[in-house]
Amino acid sequence: MSARPVAGALLALALAAPLLAGCSSDEEPSPDPTEGSSAGPSEGESAPEREAEERTPGASPAPAEGDVEVEATLAENLSAPWGLAQLPDGGVLLGSRDSGTLSLLDASDGEPGTVSEAGEVPGVSANGEGGLLGLALAPDFDTSGRLYAYATTASDNRIIPLELDPSAPEGDRLTAGDPLLADIPKGEVIHNGGGLAFGPDGMLYATTGDTADAQLAQDPDSLAGKILRIDPATGAPPADNPDPDSLVYSLGHRNVQGLAWDAEDRLWAAEFGDDTWDELNLIEPGGNYGWPEHEGEGGADDGFVDPVAVWSPAEASPSGLAYSGGALWLATLRGERLWRVPLDGTEPVAEPESFLEGEYGRLRNVVAAGDDALLLLTNETDGRGSPDATDDRLLRLRVS
Repeated sequence: MSARPVAGALLALALAAPLLAGCSSDEEPSPDPTEGSSAGPSEGESAPEREAEERTPGASPAPAEGDVEVEATLAENLSAPWGLAQLPDGGVLLGSRDSGTLSLLDASDGEPGTVSEAGEVPGVSANGEGGLLGLALAPDFDTSGRLYAYATTASDNRIIPLELDPSAPEGDRLTAGDPLLADIPKGEVIHNGGGLAFGPDGMLYATTGDTADAQLAQDPDSLAGKILRIDPATGAPPADNPDPDSLVYSLGHRNVQGLAWDAEDRLWAAEFGDDTWDELNLIEPGGNYGWPEHEGEGGADDGFVDPVAVWSPAEASPSGLAYSGGALWLATLRGERLWRVPLDGTEPVAEPESFLEGEYGRLRNVVAAGDDALLLLTNETDGRGSPDATDDRLLRLRVS
């Protein structure tokens, strides 16, 4: 299946300064901007202008073009899937946003397997874009069974530690601990963030939305509209955070959901923009990404960090983000396509390519599954898609 370059997806360096205004969410536009608008968050930026970073000697840039083949459908008839994690044995852990349950897929041989219920995450209250969102396996998951879930409750968003015992009876394989972090501001309908991932440094990173109160993204004392960096042992700020007394790692975000680290341990984030630009950002410690003061490229003169690439919300609304084969891969909801951004260090080597456009509907999450494979999760059953008899699906992709 060949890639389709899309003219509307422009590299940030080629863009003129964007316009402000409008509102979009992670799905289709809504007449009422306070209720589930359309494509997603956007950002501006702040923080010192990024100096050009040289590629590590010996590292090869990603090829300018690639290809994607759907190798297998690993699971079907999933209900409002959101969280996705590949287990060390090759199986897959799946989270349902609306039911608050986790399921296990036995797919260790890379072929379709059996889906069984692991258990329910306590206290999940699904409403609008909230519910059971991101999942992150602890670095020692193979021996401890520890993982973390980002969940919306009746009062807040929180990060809940869990233990998974695959050998326990079906439906009773989860044990929940006390929240690692609670009181993350909650959006009643939109912008709860929900991305969760462990970094190469062993710290836990979480993305939070602005809860549809845009000014919170610029408030350093609020956890809304931020990327957080958390000590997983204590829930406290690591001593080497930009502010050692704060969990805030970067600010000025509208609604980041996707996080990924490249081969040189640089952190990238995919962010829903307002009605003008969705963004791919290289995250700097302490960086301000501008929302709601700025959206898209052109904010560096005002102290904001410019995005590396942007798309119109109709072409993107990015949720999941993965790094594989020297490129970043963005799963998009409203755009209904998978974007590939080939990199040479911190810069794209070509315009983004799109794959699977319109073939599987809305795409929620993507994770790397080896050097030349991705797992891709569709998202047609959450009330905003048009599901068919087999939605939603988990696909295994072969990339080149």
